Amino acid sequence: MKRRQGWLFFIIFLLTLSVYLLINYPLQLGLDLQGGSQLTLQIIKEEGKVTRNELEAVNSVIDKRVNNLGVSESNLQTLGGDQLILELPGEQNPLVASRVLGKTALLEFRTQKEGTSTDLKTLQIQRLSIKELIKQYSFAEKSQNDDNFLKVIQDDLKDIEQEFNYSFTSNDLYGKLIEIKKYVDKEITNLFIKTDLSGKDLINAGRRQEQTNSNWEVLLTFSNSGGEKFAEITKSIAGTNQLLAIILDGESISEASVGNQFASTGITGGSATISGNFSAENARELEVQLKGGSLPLPIEIVETNTIGALLGSKNILKSLYAAISGLIFVGIFMIFNYRILGFVSVLSLVLYGFFNLALYSLIPVTLTLPGISGLILSIGMAVDANILIFERIREELYDGNTLTRSIDSGFQRANSSIVDGHITTLLSCFVLFLLGTNFVKGFAATLGIGVLISLFTSLNCSKTILRFFTTYQSFRQKNLYLPRNNLSQ
Repeated sequence: MKRRQGWLFFIIFLLTLSVYLLINYPLQLGLDLQGGSQLTLQIIKEEGKVTRNELEAVNSVIDKRVNNLGVSESNLQTLGGDQLILELPGEQNPLVASRVLGKTALLEFRTQKEGTSTDLKTLQIQRLSIKELIKQYSFAEKSQNDDNFLKVIQDDLKDIEQEFNYSFTSNDLYGKLIEIKKYVDKEITNLFIKTDLSGKDLINAGRRQEQTNSNWEVLLTFSNSGGEKFAEITKSIAGTNQLLAIILDGESISEASVGNQFASTGITGGSATISGNFSAENARELEVQLKGGSLPLPIEIVETNTIGALLGSKNILKSLYAAISGLIFVGIFMIFNYRILGFVSVLSLVLYGFFNLALYSLIPVTLTLPGISGLILSIGMAVDANILIFERIREELYDGNTLTRSIDSGFQRANSSIVDGHITTLLSCFVLFLLGTNFVKGFAATLGIGVLISLFTSLNCSKTILRFFTTYQSFRQKNLYLPRNNLSQ
């Protein structure tokens, strides 16, 4: 008796936990359900065709960057010999992803050339001025008096253009601002000498907010050999006027001095910090690029498509209607045909649904239309297991056994058939997940999880609920468990 109560309380605990998880950890939806972006990426190679190894290398780096970007259930597949199709669920603005995915992310560490301190200081001041102009431009677009702001920015930009003797190729004002900023960054880069330390020596990257202000910084962790190189480089310039520059894709993003206290050993520990007045978004983008590694070949985004969230909502509603309709018809069939046993199976299916969805949100599993089809199919597996058990129970009742003995014997006799059927389905799910594409993997994952939970609900929850009912005398009558046309047996 105590054992039965223990199982009942355990099931109630699991149900409460499932509701808590579903409330606090919403389900993640795929591209077909919540909308998102689809990008066509062109691999650029100046000479010859893109080889299969190069295509796989670009694919691998893009995949890492997407994973670090936090986009769930992304789908990346090759198109022809030099293109990739990338689907990003929930990302309605493809430009956000393109900034991260399109850069080659070539990280370099350079030391300052001697006798360039004056030129560097001038360029750094100009860079700060240009960054301020970019901020003013962003503010001017939102301001009602934007014409006055934009005129001031244009005048300042003309002065910078004359000072650098630089001719813009961009026509719009914002394009000019970005163009001159890149030019200044590259001019700063030219004042530094390459070292043998690069992004290849990097094993990890992270970010954190600076303690003194609201800016963010990026943390770098080097390999053992990279840490030794970094210590030697910082030792060579410690206490001098030379600066250490961190260069990304040919543009200097940070220049820092090394204190005299590191003159004997350099900066040891195998780590470094990039602090360049980063915003949270800029720091995250740089972190993702560095974690994903450098692209072996540059890529260009040649086409972008946006799937609206409205279409995803319609898909969700249709899937929801299909699932609820299926459950209702299954429930009606089970109650009509199996009476009390059918009602028990409905309660078991309700528990199955909560446990399943809660596990999806906890792992997390991203739901797509194929994933929902796997969920619905697993519901059928759960019902099938209950039918096997109930038919065994009826056979025992026909043989004249007591209700309690019939329930125990029915579950015991059906156990091996249910386990064997579920194991064969799990093997199929494993093969599909191993060899299938992303959407096939989603189907296999939801079906596999559903099959595992079906084993628990059919063999444990159904039995616990049924034994709970039979503790009441009014539910111990055999006519509640046998079909109407066989009540006389």
